[in-house]
Amino acid sequence: MEHIDPAVIHRFDTPRSSRLCEFCKELDPQFPQRRPLDQMVATSRKAIASAHLTEDGYVRHRMLELRRLVSRAPLTAA
Repeated sequence: MEHIDPAVIHRFDTPRSSRLCEFCKELDPQFPQRRPLDQMVATSRKAIASAHLTEDGYVRHRMLELRRLVSRAPLTAA
């Protein structure tokens, strides 16, 4: 039997160690259309981009963060 790193098994043990990303769920109108794994983050981490289980989930999360930064009003010099 091929050796599988326990860290890899732990990361992808999704039924017990993942949850929906609340940040993406709140800000992304397309969230329900994402693939289920793209919606999930590791439960042991905050709802941040790097906690996503898939690369696509990570990228979409980062895009939402950037969109949020761009949409804020610019600071004015006093």
